[in-house]
Amino acid sequence: MEKIIGKVAATEKAPTTIDLFYFWTDKKRILNPFDIVKAAHIDNSITFGVVEEISHITDSSSYLSNFISSDFGDVETTSNMNRIGMNFVKAKVLGNNKSIYTPVLDSSAVSLANKDEILEALGLDKIVNPMPCGYIEMYKDEDKVTLPVNFNSQFLIGPEGAHLNISGISGLAAKTSYTMFLLKAIQEQYLKSSKDDSVAFVIFNVKGRDLLAIDEPNSELNKNDKNLYKMLNLSTTPFSNVKYYYPYSDKTNTQTYSYANNADIEMQIDLNKAFRYKYTYEEDKSNIDLMFSNIDDSNGTMESILNYIITGQGGFNEIGNWSQFADKVGEFTASGRKGGDKDISVMSWRKFKRIISKSLSHPIFSKRVVAEKNETRLHEATKDIKPNEVHVVDIAKLDQDTQAFVFGDVVRAIYDLKLGQEDRDEDDIPSKIVIFIDELNKYASKDIPKNSPILRQILDISERGRSLGIILFSVEQFKSAIHDRVKGNSATHAFGRTNAIEISKPDYKFIPPVYKNMMTRLDPGEYIIEHPVFRSLLNIRFPRPLYKQFPNG
Repeated sequence: MEKIIGKVAATEKAPTTIDLFYFWTDKKRILNPFDIVKAAHIDNSITFGVVEEISHITDSSSYLSNFISSDFGDVETTSNMNRIGMNFVKAKVLGNNKSIYTPVLDSSAVSLANKDEILEALGLDKIVNPMPCGYIEMYKDEDKVTLPVNFNSQFLIGPEGAHLNISGISGLAAKTSYTMFLLKAIQEQYLKSSKDDSVAFVIFNVKGRDLLAIDEPNSELNKNDKNLYKMLNLSTTPFSNVKYYYPYSDKTNTQTYSYANNADIEMQIDLNKAFRYKYTYEEDKSNIDLMFSNIDDSNGTMESILNYIITGQGGFNEIGNWSQFADKVGEFTASGRKGGDKDISVMSWRKFKRIISKSLSHPIFSKRVVAEKNETRLHEATKDIKPNEVHVVDIAKLDQDTQAFVFGDVVRAIYDLKLGQEDRDEDDIPSKIVIFIDELNKYASKDIPKNSPILRQILDISERGRSLGIILFSVEQFKSAIHDRVKGNSATHAFGRTNAIEISKPDYKFIPPVYKNMMTRLDPGEYIIEHPVFRSLLNIRFPRPLYKQFPNG
């Protein structure tokens, strides 16, 4: 039986339109933004609306009247008259079940929608290629409704649309957890699928131990968590087919360059699911430009030096390792140096040396790779990625420039693979490769130099990655700081908890004021989602992670 909660009110100053209607309801009726209501309309049709704003009004003509009726401001007194009051609700029209889009008429009954009607109103009943993205909760107490929500996967990872961007305050938005929830849903769907389509994942661990045991179960999941996964038609098993890649460190060195315990790393290596990565001069010198991702080279001097080196001029073609390379660069920094490219000054060489010296001091820049000890070149390991595999690349303890180098190297390897530059059976190459990178501001903020090779790679992925099957899942604290071309090419956006300064930026101009204010108080595990096939922004939640959680994040 329908639960009528109010009636439409169309006034001279606030008429109903094809986009909006207003209704009054009892002042004790609990409604929230994003709740779905339905209004009776002509021809026995139903117009659905989503709650945007809720106001409370009384018959009091002014604040002064309220003050006077309380015995001139006595907070202890009981008013000698009861004000007539009601709640006044603004609802945005989502659609009509008979495609009748004339304005809802005054005094039309407004009711709570049932489960099927909510799905119809939001367009969730006709989602093709469904991919779980969370669940929605509406109404309170005995009227409460909990429903699973699905993306259309073809608008998330192609071919119709692609790329996901998630923003929110660090520690309060659970950005990594939500991204991993979606990646797990994608992997599970493709593992079940009998289609020719396949997917693989490259995940960069940029903080703590968060993502260094994603194939191990979360022992803290309770019955409610498991029921939520069941409702979403997902299993409660962690990720499968996972390989971990850690920065190389000598066993004699107490510094491990990873937040993971040495014992855990060794155990994973013994199980042949973990590797330590290195870079050798002979095979990785062509990527030296990636060390200059955050350097403003407006005069092109660093680029000139790089071209000089890579083409083997000045004796650089006789070098066999990083140590010799550093020594050779040092020769060009001496005052009064003769020879070499006369257009490149000694000061430029000195700047070049300062930049590379910090990175080259790291043990990942090594003389050789010993495969028998589970050492590898990341470039080669990435180009060998198989369908449904998950590669977790640990860069959390590297300095920012070295992180950029590793990230850029992996992305280049993915491009080489997808552009057919590798001699591999095409059926053995994943149709899609999803790249997940946190702290996107390090690589694609508005402040990154325009000549940055990392920025160029990210822009290229965002603009033509969909056609190549390279999909970017990116995360940052503040969306407003990210390059416009990256945001503009993301088909799906998730907004977690943020602050009042951030929501005042132009990126949030299209969001209704009440929804924007809600963003400043969202709970962890709660997001406002924009997706091409949704008829409205959705306030969704998602369950706790399925994989092992470490104390303090």
